[in-house]
Amino acid sequence: MNLEEVLNFRRSVRNYDPAKELDTDKVKHCIELATLAPNSSNMQLWEFYHIVDKEELQKLSHFCLDQSATSTAQQAVVFVTRRDLFRKRAKDILVFEKENIIRNSPAERQQKRIKGRELYYGKVMPFIYGRFFGLLGVIRKIIVHIIHVFRPIITTVSEADTRVVIHKSCGLAAQTFMIAMANEGYDTCPLEGFDGIRVKKLLGLPRGAEINMVISCGIRNGNKGIWGERFRVPFNEVYRKV
Repeated sequence: MNLEEVLNFRRSVRNYDPAKELDTDKVKHCIELATLAPNSSNMQLWEFYHIVDKEELQKLSHFCLDQSATSTAQQAVVFVTRRDLFRKRAKDILVFEKENIIRNSPAERQQKRIKGRELYYGKVMPFIYGRFFGLLGVIRKIIVHIIHVFRPIITTVSEADTRVVIHKSCGLAAQTFMIAMANEGYDTCPLEGFDGIRVKKLLGLPRGAEINMVISCGIRNGNKGIWGERFRVPFNEVYRKV
């Protein structure tokens, strides 16, 4: 399928054929492709939990309120945000970027670019993603609003703002995964109806992790899998040419 065909094929499927199994390696590869999704500052503050064990899948379905989208699923993937790993991610990116600059940048520009990466991933990212009982977010807001008086600057720097950014990035990975699955002829359904506390406990996640969404996987069970034709708001209601 070409991209347009893939996008038209992809539907939120809520009933899967129990007789049709998924190739676990293909699903895993689709998760790998999800890591290519664009994300804020390339921090990649995400993890992906691929549920293939039937007993664990049954538990997950119960925590997803026993919806048919999970109770009939062959597999599932839980997309998780890991804001708590910001220091490690920033450090890993900085190590990579230094070597990347040495390999690919002109010699006369290397030192300047390395210093820029050191500032960004060594100082700015830890400051932006750091948390201290909400106080760092307040400090960031005060600094930014003072600067904003004199020039344009990003103003969404509170702890709540940063959380939204991390979840948006994870959502892009989830969408990339679903498109990759559709390209394989596999179906998915993104879910937000779940008990996040119990799902976190099931996966053994630390306090700093959050569930972004649960995506059930399978192959649609004929016409039971989708609810008829797909509704979309008329394009002229959402499109604005500026």
